[in-house]
Amino acid sequence: MENKRKGMTLANKQLAAGWAFLTPATVLIFIMSFYPIIQAFITSLKKGKGVNTVFADPLTYNYTRMFQDSIFIQSMKNTFFYLIIEVPIMLVLAILLAQLLNNKDLKFKGLFRTCIFLPCATSLVSYSIIFKSMFATQGLVNSVLMKLGLISENINFLGTPGTAKAVIIIALIWRWTGYNMVFYLAGLQNIEYSVYEAAKIDGATGWKTFWYVTVPLLKPTIVMTAIMSINGTLQLFDESMNLTSGGPANSTITMSHYIYNQAFGQGVGALGYTSAMAFLVFIMVAILAFINLKVGDTRD
Repeated sequence: MENKRKGMTLANKQLAAGWAFLTPATVLIFIMSFYPIIQAFITSLKKGKGVNTVFADPLTYNYTRMFQDSIFIQSMKNTFFYLIIEVPIMLVLAILLAQLLNNKDLKFKGLFRTCIFLPCATSLVSYSIIFKSMFATQGLVNSVLMKLGLISENINFLGTPGTAKAVIIIALIWRWTGYNMVFYLAGLQNIEYSVYEAAKIDGATGWKTFWYVTVPLLKPTIVMTAIMSINGTLQLFDESMNLTSGGPANSTITMSHYIYNQAFGQGVGALGYTSAMAFLVFIMVAILAFINLKVGDTRD
């Protein structure tokens, strides 16, 4: 009773301090994230251009229009193609490289780690332009292949749908593998060496140790990197924009690139339609992240 008369209890003071720290961040997150999401959804129910928009009749007009838009459907197919091919290859390479560079007996580990991570420090626009020049018809790749006698004439890598997609996938793997490797390397360094010694005593070989010891212990990190990679690939823009310009004939265009073209690339854009497409991307990201979390949840 005496403590209550003097003022707040210790528990109430701690609660008040917690809310004092949380409130500014909560307000900023709402203003910068949740409020724009709500506004985007409201805008997606409208039609018109620029500020001259009215609510569509029916309200689902923009959402039905999306699935009648052949270019948007193509952009969706392209994006999921990159996702299915690039993300697994990139994550597997990142784990293998992290495992290799975690070897305590390996010399020059710092140099190798820096070299593999260095592409992540490269500007997205800069590296896209570099890959564009390398895979140009008269570029470095064609020159090397010609000198090695592997081709008899230059290949138009960026002018053919299949090879243009392959170039984007190669660029993505080069750019982001080192980024994911750092997370796996941090996870591996948190695994006690005694765990590997115990596995060796039990007769586990190198591959079995990796598959039955390392991978399960890295599962939270694998789930996190998978979610980030899926999220990033679904919002892929720079490579499509700067490397291939979405061509040839929209065969490499991504959803974010098409949304940009509709909103800003052709004068005053149809903001209602682009908001609907952006909101669909947001739903895809949320669903795939939820699936990954459920798959990676090991709790009973």
